[in-house]
Amino acid sequence: MSDQQQSLNQLLQWGIENSDSSRNAAPPDQQRDPSRGLSSKMLSELLGGPSDADRMREAMTAIVAPLDQIDLENKLIAWDNLEQLIEQIDNANNMDSMGLWPPLLQQLDHEESEMRKGAAACCSTAVQNNVKSQEKLLSQGAVPKLAKLATEDGDVGVRKKAISALSSEVRNFQPGMDELEKSLPEGMWGNKRRGIDAADMEACDELIQTLRERSAARG
Repeated sequence: MSDQQQSLNQLLQWGIENSDSSRNAAPPDQQRDPSRGLSSKMLSELLGGPSDADRMREAMTAIVAPLDQIDLENKLIAWDNLEQLIEQIDNANNMDSMGLWPPLLQQLDHEESEMRKGAAACCSTAVQNNVKSQEKLLSQGAVPKLAKLATEDGDVGVRKKAISALSSEVRNFQPGMDELEKSLPEGMWGNKRRGIDAADMEACDELIQTLRERSAARG
């Protein structure tokens, strides 16, 4: 069943459950609130508004537009909108088929720190507890980029978001952890062990905390 068919079926079920005859037949204490049970996607189908995919494309269009066409303030609004949309795992997974990963990751190299921060924040949100997106981020070569931002970027906010993205990328995803270990500078290891098990949350926490402490020491 396609996503559209599923949404339409859910809308039909909602309509039946909240019809006047259905609600009036139920005892007063069991009558449903008709506003409950409708997701944003279902509302979009019902009202004919833009889909999540449409809004994701619109956000990315604003993000990649030249600054003389879309100013930074509106680009940051677009980043916020995109991040909220990809909090839903289906939307995050659809980024691949929509071709949104390459333009997103290009922003990690943007000269404007707020743009790098927005890109790292969206990376973190997209891959959190999401193996499909973790695999995509890795295959796009983003782990070394994020590691460089986490350890070298001159903006503390960018470093924090990059560390958050790495934390989401490596947990319970061994290929991501292996790539991060290869990407980090030799000087940060000291006596710390390598070969971290991505399923070992204490070991993951220790590595991420080391990155945070290193970032904080830079000021």
